[in-house]
Amino acid sequence: MGRSWGRTAPDRWIVGLSGDLGAGKTHLVKGLAQGLDVTARVHSPTFAIIHEYGGGRLPLVHLDLYRLETIAQLQSAGVEDELLAPRGVVVVEWFERWAGAGLPLGLVAVRRVTMAVLGDTERQIAYEDTGA
Repeated sequence: MGRSWGRTAPDRWIVGLSGDLGAGKTHLVKGLAQGLDVTARVHSPTFAIIHEYGGGRLPLVHLDLYRLETIAQLQSAGVEDELLAPRGVVVVEWFERWAGAGLPLGLVAVRRVTMAVLGDTERQIAYEDTGA
């Protein structure tokens, strides 16, 4: 699924991922990277908060908001520019932290993705497109 989305992803696209630990959020990002022809190894930015990957059809910016809990932390982490004026494809794990804080997004297309673990090898993925 991620690979397919990456092949057709528009510039300035935000993909917001929500789901429990182990739901497959980073795995979906790896597929997006493949679809964008990014050759770098994609890994979770939980501790770095942000990873940027170039060399593909579009840049890929991968954010992880898991460790950020307050509006002040979100705003001071340096991720605000990526969501207000994204470049390439911006994927945000734990997107509900940004959306739940009521913080704005740029005038861009957003795909909100919810992932649920149904079993060891089974996931339920639902998504909704909003924005431009």
